[in-house]
Amino acid sequence: MSELSMPHCWNRESKPHRFCPGCGHGLVLKALGLAVDELGLEERLVFACDIGCSLLAWDFFTFPCMQTHHGRTIPVAVGLKRASPDLVAVAYMGDGGGYSIGLQHLFSAALRSDPITAILVNNTVYAMTGGQMAPTTLPGQKTETTPFGREDETGRPFKGPETLAAVVQPQAYLARGTVARIPQLKKMIKRALEQQLQGHFAFVEALSTCPTNWRTSAADTWAFLEQKMSRYYRPGEIAAAAREES
Repeated sequence: MSELSMPHCWNRESKPHRFCPGCGHGLVLKALGLAVDELGLEERLVFACDIGCSLLAWDFFTFPCMQTHHGRTIPVAVGLKRASPDLVAVAYMGDGGGYSIGLQHLFSAALRSDPITAILVNNTVYAMTGGQMAPTTLPGQKTETTPFGREDETGRPFKGPETLAAVVQPQAYLARGTVARIPQLKKMIKRALEQQLQGHFAFVEALSTCPTNWRTSAADTWAFLEQKMSRYYRPGEIAAAAREES
């Protein structure tokens, strides 16, 4: 199947998607759908999404989907997996749900090596609530709550995969992809699903776009993603690279 074709597991009735024009969520979900198709997991997979922009994905696929309380998507996925080990559990969230209110759940699941796949979309802002500063907001970036740019006093932008690499088991999979490279992102998500099938924790961060809250044109949106975000948040397989160097 072509990497640019429509995934079979897409729910056609929910298209076109409900995300803002230029939002990267649809691309991340397409990469997930392609990976699910290639692995033939449509009949086994259950999809849990967080409150925030990610909640608009609750009916995106043909397999069972559900919304969770904000920041609680990972424990819901862990509970589903423990109750029905044959399921393939995917927890889908934004950087607020995963790196702020839900960080303790992400960290604990990684530490326990819970066999789930977590996908986090990083667009550097709290998009659903108006574009406030998020844990991932870049230094100097202007948001609704940092109108003059993010200052050093607010701390450094949070690097999720690199932080989790310090606590995960050797078999865990940690990676960062980008909507600028869908074939690579799809391969990362596919490998993350494969690691879950082998009984291990897997986490993929996807660098994404938010022109609505960035207030950027199409060209400026892509430039911010490729020239600023990707320089601070380097795409790649984080845990795999660390194991190869050791």
